[in-house]
This record gives sequence, structure tokens and C-alpha cells, in this order.
Amino acid sequence: MLHLRIIVPTDRSAAVQEMLSADPAVAHLIVLPGAARTPPGDVLLCDVVREGADEVLAALRMLGVDRAGGVVGDGVDVTLSAAADRAARAAPGLGADAVVWDEIAQKTGEETRLSVTYLLLITLATVIAGIGVLLDQPILIVGAMVVGPEFGPLAALSVALLRWRGSIVRRSLLALGIGFLAAMAVTVLSTWALTAAGLVDRSMLLADRPMTDFIWRPDALSWVVGFLAGVAGMLSVTSNRAGSLVGVLISVTTVPAAANVAVALGYGVFDEALGSLVQLLINLCAIVVAGVLTLLVQRLWWERVAAARPAWIRRRRPAPAPRGGPDVPGPPRSVPDRTGGG
Repeated sequence: MLHLRIIVPTDRSAAVQEMLSADPAVAHLIVLPGAARTPPGDVLLCDVVREGADEVLAALRMLGVDRAGGVVGDGVDVTLSAAADRAARAAPGLGADAVVWDEIAQKTGEETRLSVTYLLLITLATVIAGIGVLLDQPILIVGAMVVGPEFGPLAALSVALLRWRGSIVRRSLLALGIGFLAAMAVTVLSTWALTAAGLVDRSMLLADRPMTDFIWRPDALSWVVGFLAGVAGMLSVTSNRAGSLVGVLISVTTVPAAANVAVALGYGVFDEALGSLVQLLINLCAIVVAGVLTLLVQRLWWERVAAARPAWIRRRRPAPAPRGGPDVPGPPRSVPDRTGGG
């Protein structure tokens, strides 16, 4: 379930309460008149089952709550309530299969910011993978895969491409491009430093590496694995199952390929650098394509499931909020009807 904290202007509070009370996916509605100060208005608290959350959030936007007030959602881990059980039975589908688009957009959009933490994580992961390549140690490669934060921008890019959010597409590509370039540059420098210290040398890269040479030898399976990992990763994001994402990170050769590019460039082994670069591009493209297709299938499937809602619910759409006004800066955004009804 999702717990929603809604701030709504007093003059619209009755309409929002009516909408929430009539939706069978909503439980535990609490009204605190005049409790909000910034922005001023009433505070409404409620719990919504995930399979009905997207419809409720769309209705709140149509009522202008996002512009004149505010909506904050949190996940609910434990619920002991007959009302919540009735809401889960009334809403079509299962919560694990539900796609809450606002939640996904918020979650993945935060991953596109080119923060210092993101740059440090991808750099450290690439340096670790570079050492693992030279030592032919798969345990270091796996560790680097887990540390690498690159799946966040890849997931955001998939969501933005499907919904065509140009600014998010640009931010995602920027985070990926600058992140990998910075990480590879530092890895080249670290390789030179370790070589100068006598800890590694060029012969280690040229030697037989049966455990890690797959990194720079891409083949058809590279695309297959990357595609399957992209599907699994997007499902873990939409279903809010972070545990599954760890396995996805371990299965894709992105950070290790970038590390192999850097190490090979540092030692002037350009054929291996090229092979690693191809491996990196294959995995990145496969993950994004898989992510977009997975989201598209989920959206189409969920539209069919949502069409099974009772007809009186599908007909109940709140009237759009009035345009302009002192508390509504500009026209309301259009909200697509994903219920399948009119």
C-alpha cells in the first residue's frame, strides 16, 4: 500500500474527500480541517492499495491538488486492517504487478542527478573492476558490479523515452556519459600509479585471463544477457523490490567493460580496448531497449486490467480544476485516462 498525505485548499477539500471516499482502492481516510499552514488548507491522510494508486494520483492532479496544495506518498510495510483487505480485493490486479507512474518517475528521476556521490561510486567501482581485470579475479568484478550506480540513469532513461520527457533523457545521458568518462579517466591514472608502484604491469593484461576475458570478447549472448537483465531490473523498479536489483547489477557487464577499456588504453592495448567498448555499448543499449519494452508491456497490460474496474468507478472522473486563479499558476496538465473507460 501507499500512504498519502494530501494538502488541499479548503474550497476543494470536499471534492477531494468525495473522490477518495468513493474509490474502493482507498482506505483509512482521515480529514484534519485547517491543519496545513504552508500551503494553507486541509490535510487528508489515506492509504491506497498499489493497484489503485495510479488512478487516485491522476484524479488528484485533475483536481489541481499538485499545484494548489501537495501530495506526498510513502510505502506501507505492515497493514493490519479489514478495510485495507477489502480495498485490495476491490481493486483489480495485484499490487506486485501494479505500475505507479508517479512513483517510478520520482524514483528514477532522482538517479539522473550528476551528484558527487554518483561520480565517486562509479569511479570507485571502475577502479576496483580495473584491478580485478588485471588480477583475473571475478570476485572483484562482482563487487564492482554491485557498487556501480549506473542502472539508476539507465532506468530513468527508459522511463523518459517511453513517456518522452526530453529533459530527463538529456540528464540521464549526461549522467551516463560524464560518469563513465570520469571513471575511466581515473582508472587510467590509477593503473599508471599502480604500475609505477610495481603492483601491476602490462604483462598481466596480456596474459591468459580465463575468468575475465569475456569482458572484452562480446558476442550475441552479450546482448541476450543485457536484455534479460534490463527486463529484470525494470521489473524490480516497478514492483518496488530492491532485492532483485542486486542480482541484475551482478549480471550486466557495464562497469567491468568500462574498466577494461581504461586499463587497455593505459597500456596501449587498443584491440582489447575496442572490444571492451563494444561490450559496454551492447550492454547499455540492451538494458535501455529492454527497459522501454518492459514498461510498454506493463502499461498496456495494466490498462486492460484497469478496464475491469466497475463501470461506475470508470465513469467517475473529477472535473478539472479551474484555470488560473491566485492559487493555481497556469492551466492544469492533461492526465491520460488509463482506466480504459470514458
